[in-house]
Amino acid sequence: MEADLLFQSELTKSKIEIKEQTLTNVSRELHDNIGQILSVALMQMNILIEDEENYTKENLINLKYLVNKSLNEIRMLSKLMNGDIVLNSSFIDAISEDLERIMQLKKIKCDLQVSGEIQDINKEHQTIIYRILQESISNILRHSHSETVDITITFTKNNCAITIIDSGKGFNYKKSSKRNGLTNIETRAELIGATFSVDSELNKGCKITIDYPIKPEESN
Repeated sequence: MEADLLFQSELTKSKIEIKEQTLTNVSRELHDNIGQILSVALMQMNILIEDEENYTKENLINLKYLVNKSLNEIRMLSKLMNGDIVLNSSFIDAISEDLERIMQLKKIKCDLQVSGEIQDINKEHQTIIYRILQESISNILRHSHSETVDITITFTKNNCAITIIDSGKGFNYKKSSKRNGLTNIETRAELIGATFSVDSELNKGCKITIDYPIKPEESN
């Protein structure tokens, strides 16, 4: 009973954090990226207004490009704001959407490889797995200065193995204070019966591994 209450508490917390992370990402991109693009577009418009007789077709094409780029990124953020993505799709689809957004907005090379026959996983466990992946990627973006994020998901009949690898500055996991930043991930992995490990050295990047045992009776 106590274990069930702890799991439901952590599940609720994960759902809230997913929504908060989404809002934080949207807010940051609106300010840092789209805001800058529209500022440049506004400057170009002001120049054209002040020198209306001398602007060229190329000036208008450049302005059109900036406006289109802003619209495309707003559409992408709007898609990210759709909270149903976590409930109506798998954690694989959800993290794939996140990686696509990161590549387009952060200019970081991301790669997702899925192998084996995809097995059904309990929806509540998928929410926690997605939050684990989200936290891992957030740590990479904030701390590692990595130019790459590589995620591999391997299915067997009874297991789902996930690795998250970056090429950043790395750290000594056992000695570093950053170990506390991974405590939530480790705790959540334990709640769904998964094992969690970290392999990292200074200047050699970091590899996180999650092994999740699939129990057929818990699917769906």
